[in-house]
Amino acid sequence: MFVEGQLYSPVTRREDGTVEVHLSENHPGRNDPAYMERRGEIADAALSWTRGEPIPQIAYTEAEHQIWRTVSHELAPKHEKYAHSEYLAAKHALRLPTEHVPQLHEVSELLEPITGWTYIAAPGLVALRDFYGDLGSRTFNSTQYLRYGSQPLYTPEPDIIHEVIGHGNQLASPRFARITEAAGKASLRLESDEAMKFVADVFWFSMEFGIMREHGEVKAYGAGILSSYGEMDEFAHMEHRALDLADMGTLNYDITAYQPVLFCAEGMDELEDVVGAFFDEVDDDLAAKLRAEAAS
Repeated sequence: MFVEGQLYSPVTRREDGTVEVHLSENHPGRNDPAYMERRGEIADAALSWTRGEPIPQIAYTEAEHQIWRTVSHELAPKHEKYAHSEYLAAKHALRLPTEHVPQLHEVSELLEPITGWTYIAAPGLVALRDFYGDLGSRTFNSTQYLRYGSQPLYTPEPDIIHEVIGHGNQLASPRFARITEAAGKASLRLESDEAMKFVADVFWFSMEFGIMREHGEVKAYGAGILSSYGEMDEFAHMEHRALDLADMGTLNYDITAYQPVLFCAEGMDELEDVVGAFFDEVDDDLAAKLRAEAAS
């Protein structure tokens, strides 16, 4: 379960109609008025958007494009070294732009012909059931802002680099995409918040921070690892456990730090047979049973 930290910065609209993003105290852009204003502008675009309308387009600045270029170029050799071949094949099929920040409709236009997934805009945090409900219809809620420019290889929160380079490349794999869709459809069967949280935590330790053996080496496939320059250097040194649904759904973790415990699949077949099958079958009773198993 989550402990400490806020994954997305809260967003509020002031009485005068402007939007404010409440960055955490450790956020490097918190004391930069220009960055704070820009974050508010981008969040406002998503808040003002209505489903069914064209996805809001952001007029990214040259500085923002440079952040995207820097991160894309720095992550590329890390991916070749650390990413599982299923992710790499999907990345090469998707062919995201590396020289400019893509609009979300561009990502959808590249991704939909491959696996049927599309992207929509989110100002930040999306309610858990709404986020997973959209996954069940092959729709990914994505932020559109970029991390603070002085530290392009670090972000304390998910940004468009995480949402698109991490998850977009992952969703271009039919096998990863099907597991993600199954997690979304599972949410529609669940009545209790405890069961929903259990599914979200299994998702965290698989599609966000999952690792997998390949040809005798441990490779990463989780979007949280593969969108993080630092995490890719660290994941091999963490504690690696076998896939265990009860453990994955109840283990305490801190979202603000590198993950000290990771769950390692023996291959794609095991990931599908264990995690994928769980998402296909889970209901409130199964989630409660696994929680009780972890507590015993």
